[in-house]
Amino acid sequence: MPYIELEEHLPGIIGLLEYRKDTAQPIRDLTQLLLRGPSTLSEAERELIATIVSHGNECKFCTTAHAETVNELLHESNTVQQVLDDVESAPVSEKMKALLIIAKQTQQSGKNVKPAHIERAKQAGATDLEIHDTVLIAALFCLYNRYVDGLGTSLPKDNSYFKSLAERLASQGYFRNPAGYDHLKATANNI
Repeated sequence: MPYIELEEHLPGIIGLLEYRKDTAQPIRDLTQLLLRGPSTLSEAERELIATIVSHGNECKFCTTAHAETVNELLHESNTVQQVLDDVESAPVSEKMKALLIIAKQTQQSGKNVKPAHIERAKQAGATDLEIHDTVLIAALFCLYNRYVDGLGTSLPKDNSYFKSLAERLASQGYFRNPAGYDHLKATANNI
């Protein structure tokens, strides 16, 4: 049960973003830019960064939401689990492995990112901008994870919620649904 009064039909971050739309807007804008804006990293790769950080922070809502989004973008469901099980043996590029390790180190503490991590990423072909954005995505998702769990937000009553959320994130990005979220009330009441 959330620690503050949130709309019951809006689990996780969605309820918090609706609770305070003025603070939500700059967060949404930054997330849209980092995860859907122009980048040499694919949307799926950037979502993997969000997923591995959320997993490390044990934020179930964010881990599940972003893992499902990766699955939606890749049209398969094995890569995410393999990355979460063991980055080094996962079926991603050496550059992506190095960036995911940087993300994991950032999730623990920014001071855990060492010159050797950066050098590995550069040797694997990562640009300064990709390294920068990896650290910023990791830091942003630490904020999200702490926001979601620090206010005790609820999980959806039905895990199919994550599939529909992933479809929306993959197709529309991180902008607020222009029609709002009242359509979810009927779904929440029927579960």
